[in-house]
Amino acid sequence: MKSALAYHNVSARYRKEDPAVIKRISLDIAPGERVALLGLNGSGKTTLLYSAVGLVPFDGDISVCNVPLSKATERQIRDSIGFLFGIPDDQILFPSVLDDIAFTLERRGIARDEARQNVLPVMEMLGIEKLASHSPHRLSHGQMQRVALAGALVANPPLLLLDEPSAALDPVGKEEIAGLLVSQKAAMLIATHDIDFARRVCNRFIVLANGIVTEDFADPDRAARYWCQQAKVKNSAKQYAPATALLHDEC
Repeated sequence: MKSALAYHNVSARYRKEDPAVIKRISLDIAPGERVALLGLNGSGKTTLLYSAVGLVPFDGDISVCNVPLSKATERQIRDSIGFLFGIPDDQILFPSVLDDIAFTLERRGIARDEARQNVLPVMEMLGIEKLASHSPHRLSHGQMQRVALAGALVANPPLLLLDEPSAALDPVGKEEIAGLLVSQKAAMLIATHDIDFARRVCNRFIVLANGIVTEDFADPDRAARYWCQQAKVKNSAKQYAPATALLHDEC
């Protein structure tokens, strides 16, 4: 397998009359590579993830595990991706935690009873096995995040596309999820604002600004410096001291 995910000259917009949200993006993610996608709000991170599963119209070429994305291959490609939406509510559909996670396997043709058994190890890894019979929509946001992540992981896909996986998690939870992701064999593209989490999990960092890839590097310390520089520029324009500077010594 040469590539887990590849974009070639990709632009995407939500409506034909709208300006492109991402513009002429080309990048390649190797099997097993864990890539952080960084950028300010509105930079195009979520749109880049959506385009890889056909959720937003795009121009250019996208391939997943060397399969070109098209209407004909959309189902095949989606089955090879574990996707985590930025809002867990967007992907939790069933009345119990167990049924919701098991549906990922059922839609791939696994019988219901077998699917329900197969999800238990993933639930244990994520510390949600005691929530199996609970309604997902009565859980805390952090618990729902774990349920949604279980749905992304349970089929052992070769590629994970994760939108803010550390959101709403407490520090212990972030460390647990970071350790779990590092242990996975899948390639990953992780959209995040959480630099400490990204540095813990990822071995490559891509920066988006105004829908364009502006930086692509492997140095985790450079990622921290970049975020601090963005905070300083933004806060300088507003003429007050950068509160973000308190988060990193590099600032």
